[in-house]
Amino acid sequence: MGMNSNSTKSRMAMSEINITPMVDVMLVLLIIFMVTTPMMQQGIDIDLPEVSSSGTPTNDEPFVLDIRKNKHLYVGEAELNVAQLSERLTAIFATRKNKQIYLRADRNVDYGLVAETMGEIRAAGISNISLVTLPKIN
Repeated sequence: MGMNSNSTKSRMAMSEINITPMVDVMLVLLIIFMVTTPMMQQGIDIDLPEVSSSGTPTNDEPFVLDIRKNKHLYVGEAELNVAQLSERLTAIFATRKNKQIYLRADRNVDYGLVAETMGEIRAAGISNISLVTLPKIN
């Protein structure tokens, strides 16, 4: 009988779950995400001018329009030209609650293109235009 009860215990399934392999996998995934996340932050190479004023805080996701050195306009990675800018912005801002646009122009872009772009933005019905600059380092 003593043997019989001992062999019954060895045949019973273990009721504890071993979570050590799951924790190992989660830690490896955490390390992978921590390493790859900074690599995903790719920006556009724009040489912004520096000013001595402070920035303006925002609550919503900003809408950023870039003017690069090659004088092309970009919204994200989509390229636009000045002629179609007004109609595209009208369509985009028809459903947006925040009617503000951030204009990032390279330092080497001539003022005429920036002024023309701002005119097209105003023609689309957006009057709240902010120019993005870098803080001046003393």
